[in-house]
Amino acid sequence: MGSQAVPALPASQDRAWWVVCFCAQWCGVCREFRDAFDALAQQQPALRMAWVDVEDDEDIVGDLDVETFPTILVAGEGRVRFFGPVLPQMAVLARMVAVLQAGKDEGEADAAAQALFQRVLGSR
Repeated sequence: MGSQAVPALPASQDRAWWVVCFCAQWCGVCREFRDAFDALAQQQPALRMAWVDVEDDEDIVGDLDVETFPTILVAGEGRVRFFGPVLPQMAVLARMVAVLQAGKDEGEADAAAQALFQRVLGSR
């Protein structure tokens, strides 16, 4: 967990739950996972979902080196709750989001992940 202060989210965004997938078009696993990611968005319309291509969206990714695909960022109530690779299965992602939303895991990512989330918000 980083100790740097990170600015608060805009009031319009601070209560939303976000699921952001960092992938690459050339990655076969990512292309297959896209359908599951989109299905989760359909099943849970209250979630704000974003797909970020690590090569096409370099302005968002910045210096972050995503090495494992898919890498997921889950944020809720203005804080990044999870940032890391996951198995490319909708059930795994849906369960993780449900656990985080229920407050059963009070995980919080470091300042770099929080800054990355700020860039995602700024791009949407």
